[in-house]
Amino acid sequence: MKIAVPTTQNNTVDAHFGHCEFYTIFTIDENKNIEKKEILQSPQGCGCKSNIAGTLSQMGIKILLAGNMGSGAVNVLSSHGIAVYRGCAGDVTELVKEFVNGHVDDSGETCNHHDQHEEGHQCDH
Repeated sequence: MKIAVPTTQNNTVDAHFGHCEFYTIFTIDENKNIEKKEILQSPQGCGCKSNIAGTLSQMGIKILLAGNMGSGAVNVLSSHGIAVYRGCAGDVTELVKEFVNGHVDDSGETCNHHDQHEEGHQCDH
């Protein structure tokens, strides 16, 4: 299984996937251990308008653990066969460990207003 996490330079989950500095890609073995960890540089521009979903899909990624994102990004990722879990925060490695042990759920929240701040999350387009 491969999991992608939008990441900051501090190795924490980026609050908004479309503007992350890079993606940390985790390969998980059959025993739920992190087998491999790699970095994928983020494309320039908004994530939902880039080809990042296609790139992640081609890499075999099936899960994206994210802080938050707009509904357009969720739809594009889903259309590429990538399940999105929103509402994630903290250290990316610890997050993935929690996920593989069944302790991470999708918040179900999306950013719907660009260029505005909403209570609970930021939309930084």
